[in-house]
Amino acid sequence: MEKVYNQPQGGNEMPRFAGRGTMLRLPFCDSPAGLDAAFVGIPLDVGTSQRAGTRYGPRNIRNESVMIRPYNMATGAAPFDSLQVGDIGDVPINTYSLLKSVDIIEDFYTRLNDWPLIPLTLGGDHTLTLPILRALAKKHGPVGLIHVDAHTDTNDDMFGEKIAHGTTFRRAVGEGLLDCQRVVQIGQRAQGYASGDFQWGVDQGFRLIPVEQCWHKSLSPLMAEVRQLMGAGPVYLSYDIDSIDPAWAPGTGTPEVGGLSAIQALEIVRGCRGLNLIGCDLVEVSPPYDISGMTAQLGANLLYEMLCVLPGVRYQGETRL
Repeated sequence: MEKVYNQPQGGNEMPRFAGRGTMLRLPFCDSPAGLDAAFVGIPLDVGTSQRAGTRYGPRNIRNESVMIRPYNMATGAAPFDSLQVGDIGDVPINTYSLLKSVDIIEDFYTRLNDWPLIPLTLGGDHTLTLPILRALAKKHGPVGLIHVDAHTDTNDDMFGEKIAHGTTFRRAVGEGLLDCQRVVQIGQRAQGYASGDFQWGVDQGFRLIPVEQCWHKSLSPLMAEVRQLMGAGPVYLSYDIDSIDPAWAPGTGTPEVGGLSAIQALEIVRGCRGLNLIGCDLVEVSPPYDISGMTAQLGANLLYEMLCVLPGVRYQGETRL
């Protein structure tokens, strides 16, 4: 029998302001059984250092995903003809304890390792990537990383705490979760507390592309270099919405001027096609700072684009302009 794939609920089948409250209005799945890819929400903002509100990120990303249609007209990707995709809901974090929440997230994703699926995470503050990497490393070993962000998130501590949204990748290196020769950071900018604030990761082997190297140009050539660097090994994509200029994405906790454009954001994600992606996240959407919803809408579209570049996705005839 021909396999039947889950489909987003269509806009002519149910009004977009109604219907399922899931990501892309896909079926909600009580179990990850049978899924090739799963959307997971982590409503976390206990690790933020400036403006809170990312606990509402997953819900609002789902709300704004209602406009997304199944077929990618630019790339030809047909993810819902290729993969079984569902929304498995939110991780039940402890809203009073960041450290307990980190343990809960790690346990949740460790259980997902029992299934051959790729998690696509709706955040939530950037602390959440650390426990996800801890879980994925149990299955894949040290992974390559594409980290798109206004900040390097390599602080040794924040207010004396070793776990926070700005220490994520420092801890990941120290715990052996990353293949440091296959780590690329894109979009870093603004100011530091010392002249060498961006240097720590470079000293570990990271390739750093500050935002000034991205201004006024397409990022497709850069992504060709990134693909070559990543090779065939497992790769995790972590996308902080604050990498994008606040003119495009104001709803975030630590906005920085001079960021990437929405077009460049699409180029980065589409440039991951062909990589051995084993997980992705879109973090730091803080809806209270964007009543228009456009930050969550952009986040929803980037998550859809991540789905489109996962291994196993088939492509239809590509539209050439």
